[in-house]
Amino acid sequence: MSKSYQITTMQLGPMDNFVYIITDLESKKSAVVDPAWDTHKIMQHVQQHNSQIDEILLTHSHHDHINGVDEIVNQYDCQLHLLKAEAEFWQTDLDKPRLHAGGDRIQLGSTEITVLHTPGHTPGSACYLLDGDIITGDTLFVFGCGRCDLAGGDPEQMYTTLNKMKQQLDVNTRIHPGHNYANKKHSTISEQIEGNPFLHFHDCHDFVDYRMHRHDKIRSTPYQPVYTRDLLKP
Repeated sequence: MSKSYQITTMQLGPMDNFVYIITDLESKKSAVVDPAWDTHKIMQHVQQHNSQIDEILLTHSHHDHINGVDEIVNQYDCQLHLLKAEAEFWQTDLDKPRLHAGGDRIQLGSTEITVLHTPGHTPGSACYLLDGDIITGDTLFVFGCGRCDLAGGDPEQMYTTLNKMKQQLDVNTRIHPGHNYANKKHSTISEQIEGNPFLHFHDCHDFVDYRMHRHDKIRSTPYQPVYTRDLLKP
C-alpha cells in the first residue's frame, strides 16, 4: 500500500543537521521538521514542488534545530508545534505555538503524525511517528543517541525512552535522525536493535556509565554498528 506522504531529507549547516520536509501528496501541504541554517534552500524546495508550508514541527529547542523558525513563520502562515515540556524548559516567547503532550496527533492533509514524548536529550524532546517512519531528532541516531550532558539532559530518562522505543515501535519502522553522524543516513528499528550500543543495555546504571563516561572516549563519527559482544571488551 502506497503512503500518503513523502519525506525529503536535507543536510544543512556546519553540524550535519538533517532537516525534513513531510509533504502530504494529496493536498500538497508540507510540514518542516527542525528548520535551520539554510531557510532559502528549504523554501525553494517547497516552492519548486508546488507545495505550501502549513506546519513546523520541532523535536527540541537547541539552536542548531530552530535557527530558521522565525524566517519561515514570517514567510508562511504556518503553525508551530512542540511539546509543552520543551516550551517550559526553553522559556522563550514563541509566535502562536501549539503545545503538545505525548500521544497527540497532528493532521497534515490526509497524513496523520503522532507526537511522541522522548525525554533524555532535553526534557521535552519529541519524535514524530508516521506510517512506517519516525523522525527522531537528537533522541535516536543511527548507531547512536543524543548527548545527555547539556542543560536539561538526563541519561536515566534517555535509557527509559530508548527502551520504550525498542519495545513499542515496529521493527521495520524507518528512522530519520537529527544529524548525519553515522556511516548511513537512515536505518530501521531492527537494525538499531542489532547494532546500536545504546539499545543493548538492560541495566540503567550501566547505560548511564556508558553514555556519560565511556562512549565518547571509545567511539567517534561516523558511527559504525556495535554489537553486544563488543560492549564487553574493556
